[in-house]
Formats: sequence, C-alpha cells, structure tokens
Amino acid sequence: MKKEEILALFEDFEQVACETDGIECWSARELSTLLGYTQWRNFTKVIDKAKEACASAGQSLYDHFADVSKMVNLGSGAEREVDDMLLTRYACYLIAQNGDPRKPQIAFAQTYFAVQTRRAELIEQRLLEVERVKARAKLQETEKKLSGILYERGIDDKSFAIIRSKGDQALFRLGTTTLKRKMNVPKNRPLADFLPTISIKAKDFAAEMTSVNVQTKDLHGAADISQEHVDNNTAVRQMLVKRGIVPENLPPAEDVKKVERRLTAEEKKALQTEA
Repeated sequence: MKKEEILALFEDFEQVACETDGIECWSARELSTLLGYTQWRNFTKVIDKAKEACASAGQSLYDHFADVSKMVNLGSGAEREVDDMLLTRYACYLIAQNGDPRKPQIAFAQTYFAVQTRRAELIEQRLLEVERVKARAKLQETEKKLSGILYERGIDDKSFAIIRSKGDQALFRLGTTTLKRKMNVPKNRPLADFLPTISIKAKDFAAEMTSVNVQTKDLHGAADISQEHVDNNTAVRQMLVKRGIVPENLPPAEDVKKVERRLTAEEKKALQTEA
C-alpha cells in the first residue's frame, strides 16, 4: 500500500470517528463504506462474526455494539430511517479481523484500530512490519511445499538444503554463509529472518517457480532440480537488477521474530486497554 493511500485512508477513518458519552466510536454504516462493502447485508455478516469473537473474549456486546437508527437521504428531499450501530474501537478491530482480507481497506483497518496512537506515520510503519512478517510466513509455506514435492522425487533434507543454498548464490551472487556473515546473521538462524521484505518475496517467487516447473517438466534428481532452482533465482535477480535493486546490497532488516513478538505484544496491550 502506497503512502498516499495510507494517508487518504487515515483521513477518512479520522473524519467519521465521533464521540458519544466520552467514548470514541464509529457508525457501522459509515464503516462498511470505508471497508469497501457495497451491500449492508454482507457487512452485517461480518458484524455477527465480530460479535461472536467479542463474546468469546468475555466482553459485553452492549459495551461495544450499540444499536441505533439514522436517517438517510433517498433523493428529492425524501428520507428514510435505517438501522445502524455505534461501534467502539475494539468492536471495529474485531470487525476488521473478520473482514475480507483481500481488501486493502481491511489490512489498514486492522492496524488502525489496534494501535492506540493516532499518528499516521506509525500506522504506516506497523503496516510495513506486518507485511514483512506475512511475507516471511509465506516463504516458509512455499519452501515446505517445495520440500514435499522434491522429497517425492528423491531429494532428501540434505540435498534440499544444498539446492536452496545454490538458489541463494544465484539470487544474491553470494553463498548463504558469506551473506549471513555480511549481514551479521547468527549462524544458527535462517538468512530469511533478517532479509528485507523485497528479498523475502524474491526468494518466495523463485521457490514458487521451481515448484511449478519441477512438476510441469517432470524433473527428477538433484542435478536437474538444482539447475532449475538456480535458473529461477537468476531470472528473479535479473528482474530486480534491471529495476535498480541489487539484493546483496540491501541492508539487513530487524530479526523478523522480534518484530512478530513486538506486534503481538502491542496488539494485546491495545486490546486490553480498549476492552
């Protein structure tokens, strides 16, 4: 998500916030629009899931989901009363957690309602951290899938590690050990835990291509599969370099495990304060 988009969403969410009896809240009708839902009946299904999560957490529904009504303009000066709901920040967060994850507005809302601060730049930073954590988890899933495919083709754990290392060599023009030393990565930790988001996604993309091509080309044996993985990583590197990104020259990122723990702790703290 671009900075301009984040700032625009931030302003939209700020403008529709209101205060009732000293409590910050949002109209469900207005929130549905902000979250990209065009039909109210679809959004009420998300609200119902959020209510279930609220009840499971031991919180009072009446404290966070208040039924109200509002008048809407039908055109030509006519108005009609419709059902609405006032939602606390906690309720909005639960709704965002149960919304359609494909919508960029949902990803923004999950962070917006989880953090206590109202500073847009901190929301932007947290979104970037969340994206990196998700990218790292995706790479783990992809490599696990690739490992399973290769196992069926006679590749054991040791051979898989060698193939993966050759892929790193092709992508970064440095061996895994050398690159870890350059980036001050502990010997017992995976390189990917300290890579920036774009490098993680580059490794993931190359591994996905290897998974597809090994099956499509019906490759067997360490030699052919290793060459396929090297070729895919080389192709990804060429694409990055062509766009001015030299992966081995990018600075290391913070340990993704620390980032993940911090995000979890911040989320728990925020929700405990709101609830």
